[in-house]
Amino acid sequence: MATIRLGDEAPNFTAMSTEGEINFHDWLGNSWGILFSHPADYTPVCTTELGTVAKIKSEFDKRNVKVVALSVDGIDSHNGWINDINETQNTIVNFPIIADEDRKVSVLYDMIHPNADSQLTVRSVFIIDPDKIVKLMITYPASTGRNFDEIPRVIDSL
Repeated sequence: MATIRLGDEAPNFTAMSTEGEINFHDWLGNSWGILFSHPADYTPVCTTELGTVAKIKSEFDKRNVKVVALSVDGIDSHNGWINDINETQNTIVNFPIIADEDRKVSVLYDMIHPNADSQLTVRSVFIIDPDKIVKLMITYPASTGRNFDEIPRVIDSL
């Protein structure tokens, strides 16, 4: 099991997303980044969270912060889910969602907590600076939604 701590270099990975293949460090470039996980596609809490992030993405753009979500479901499921999010949340998902069916990224970032669920991710948030250093980590249980309105304030403080 990986252990990531504040001040560590964010592990690099290559994965498929709804916007094509992503090499994480290359994708970040000279931007800050937010990597956040979801237990599964189509769950009500995940759907509202992704809708919220899409609605406030301009706040991240103003701060030169790239946003990427992750779920253990596949690209076809993600694409259908995006349509559902757009319709039910009255928004347009405007960031990639990583397909982590083999759970490689989830394990690399310690998002699978076997005492909670051995297959699905907990709700993790990683904020990474332009030097690829982990500046913040937040972990919630799968059943609890996050307050994404708090994240721009945290980025400002960093």
